[in-house]
Amino acid sequence: MARGYFVTGTDTGVGKTVASAALVHRLRAAGPVRYWKPIQTGIETDDDTATVGWLGGCAPDELWQHGIRLERPVSPHLAARLSGTRIDAAHVARHFPDDRSVRWIVEGAGGVLVPLNEREMMADLISRLALPVIVVSRSTLGTINHTLLTIEALRRRSIDVAGVVMIGPPNADNREAIEQHGGVEVIGEMPRLEPLTPETLGAWARSALRIGEQLPETAR
Repeated sequence: MARGYFVTGTDTGVGKTVASAALVHRLRAAGPVRYWKPIQTGIETDDDTATVGWLGGCAPDELWQHGIRLERPVSPHLAARLSGTRIDAAHVARHFPDDRSVRWIVEGAGGVLVPLNEREMMADLISRLALPVIVVSRSTLGTINHTLLTIEALRRRSIDVAGVVMIGPPNADNREAIEQHGGVEVIGEMPRLEPLTPETLGAWARSALRIGEQLPETAR
């Protein structure tokens, strides 16, 4: 079984890709690391693999390029339908090599309940990959509800939640509520980095992203 993390978010555009690149920086110190985006929609305007490659300072062999690539920046199920195809979680999971020689950072599309087809959701793919999940959330108003709902949806499916990364201005009250009511650790509070570069992101990740020895067994 592969080891590493699946990165999901409480919403689209919350900062999953930046957080994924930060994890690449942080975990690289412990050994080989590789990033994978299994499903990318809106590929004509967005390429999260290229973004992580730049922000993470990645070598070519740190980026796994296989997966579903669809036009139109919409939900995976709709992008597939508009492209005359269908996404199947089992088929997508077969692109994922059973390689324990590296730690994987796998980034989802949208949140855990975004549909892949008429019956499967992103959570079904997460279950198949069997990686603990890092939830990326905003730090601002509304994040408590969104984050706790995401954690609950994952745990109802017996998916391990490894931690939460909050992005935006630090908010101690929101962080405390998420940790207390979600029974989870906030492993990082990422401010808006200005400028956002591989150097500034790497420096933040190495100094402020609290992940390492406490890795769950499935991530080691």
